[in-house]
Amino acid sequence: MLTSVGINNEATREAWLEDALKSIPAGSRILDAGAGELQYKRFCAHLNYVSQDFAQYDGTGDASGLQMGSWDQRRLDIVCDITAIPAPDASFDAIMCIEVFEHLPEPLRALQEFSRLLRPGGHLILTAPFCSLTHFAPFHYYSGFNRYFYETHLSACGFEIVELRHNGNYIEYLAQEIRRVGLISKKYASSKLNLLEKIVVQLMLFVLARRTGRDTGSHELLCFGYHVSAVKKG
Repeated sequence: MLTSVGINNEATREAWLEDALKSIPAGSRILDAGAGELQYKRFCAHLNYVSQDFAQYDGTGDASGLQMGSWDQRRLDIVCDITAIPAPDASFDAIMCIEVFEHLPEPLRALQEFSRLLRPGGHLILTAPFCSLTHFAPFHYYSGFNRYFYETHLSACGFEIVELRHNGNYIEYLAQEIRRVGLISKKYASSKLNLLEKIVVQLMLFVLARRTGRDTGSHELLCFGYHVSAVKKG
């Protein structure tokens, strides 16, 4: 357990996404909104996949916070603002938007656009962080979204939530950030952890690993994020 506490954020999200996409009928037309480098196209072999992104992030951004270093968006099908996608009403059977909302100045306008683009009964698959460090700056506008964001605004935009699942919990999130201490210390405090400090980090992870298996609901305080599946009402 010690080796895995705090490192399952991405793997858990991708496993959920893969399962969610499997449930969409073969041949359905799906829009990957904010597709980035098309990293989730691999889960869409049975679907008619269309990618979209604004394609302004270059991997280095303004050099603040966490950056990718490089970012290749040459394979995108549509380059445009996510709130004004040049496609007819009800032209998609499904839309996925994965870890994008924190990078949108107006996420509610994106939800409204998704509602326009989806046919009645169409699937909407969303994930976004509950809490996130600054990344992809300057295109980082929100640190995260609580479950109440989805419960309030999806309904207002004409969607019915089918699944709203938390990813991780307070303990797992804390472990994730403790694992980053060495990196943050090196970058922002100009020093690496010494042996004693590394031991302390491992001890803290040991304590958290023992606690996470007993957790009974700390996700309501803090978690990695939420995974949301919804359908457009007829």
